[in-house]
Amino acid sequence: MLKDKYLNPFTDFGFKKLFGEEPHKEVLIAFLNVLLPEKHQIQDLQYTRTERLGLTLLDRRAIFDLSCVSPTGERFVVELKWPPRSRQ
Repeated sequence: MLKDKYLNPFTDFGFKKLFGEEPHKEVLIAFLNVLLPEKHQIQDLQYTRTERLGLTLLDRRAIFDLSCVSPTGERFVVELKWPPRSRQ
């Protein structure tokens, strides 16, 4: 019997698996379009692989720059940082 497997999007690994790979590009576009204002909706995007490890456990560990194209042809960059810093 197969057991269900779940991916935790709040971990670095889970976030990258859900949003940081080309086969899941449509999921990322849909996610970002919910967050972005209507004038900055994304029709297509390309991943620009930039990743930096933080110096401490509290530092941000992953950065994905996304080169985006709107339905009107406008080009812009979206930067995703993971994990987000907690607000103190």
